[in-house]
Amino acid sequence: MLNSKEIISHTQNLNILFVEDHEDLRINTSHILQKFYKTVDVAENGEIALKMYKESPNKYDIIISDIQMPKLNGVELTKNIYKINPNQIIIILSAHNDSIYLQELINLKIEHFLKKPIDYQELLKALLNASKRVNMKKINSTSNNVHTLISLSDNVTFNKDNNLLYDNTTVITLTKFEMIFMQLLTSDIGKIFSNEDITTHYYKLNENLDAANIRKMVSKLRKKLPSNTIESLYGVGYRLLPFI
Repeated sequence: MLNSKEIISHTQNLNILFVEDHEDLRINTSHILQKFYKTVDVAENGEIALKMYKESPNKYDIIISDIQMPKLNGVELTKNIYKINPNQIIIILSAHNDSIYLQELINLKIEHFLKKPIDYQELLKALLNASKRVNMKKINSTSNNVHTLISLSDNVTFNKDNNLLYDNTTVITLTKFEMIFMQLLTSDIGKIFSNEDITTHYYKLNENLDAANIRKMVSKLRKKLPSNTIESLYGVGYRLLPFI
């Protein structure tokens, strides 16, 4: 069970747009979101949501959208929003019969997928991670320093300059492939990297790593990291969860 106070500490200053054509779900979910976010706006279809976004392109920190909607579906809405702001954080709600759209959305680098009917604990977990990522970006954008020391917990850090993992002052030994993987994940904390992204990254470094060996490497790397540092999204990819 997630702690409401912890969630609010990361969400209370953020604005969110919820796009859902099912009226009851839209009303019930927006009531829950209002407990955590500064502003919660709603739209009943993608066409209305896109109009709202164009009117205030810098207003929304997070967007949650269904896929199947009249007039403009979630895929087209996402494409149009990314044309305006490629860094916009978008969470997609998908039913089982939406699988034909998922690969396209994966290629668009969606923040997170949640299956319908909504599990509200899963929704809050996804929103907490997304909100942490938003706040981290805001902190970095207002700082003049290049952030090379990435905090993974209260004690564990990864130094992007020298590829060293520290538990306080003790160095935790990483293999070459693990170092490369940590560099990739920390290049955009919270971003989902697909297996194709990962294998391509290694190929550019003249290293070979297939999907089966990615799983093996991640399994070994997790034992060296704080729990829940790396999130696996089945059939989608991996990402580093932000720690604040």
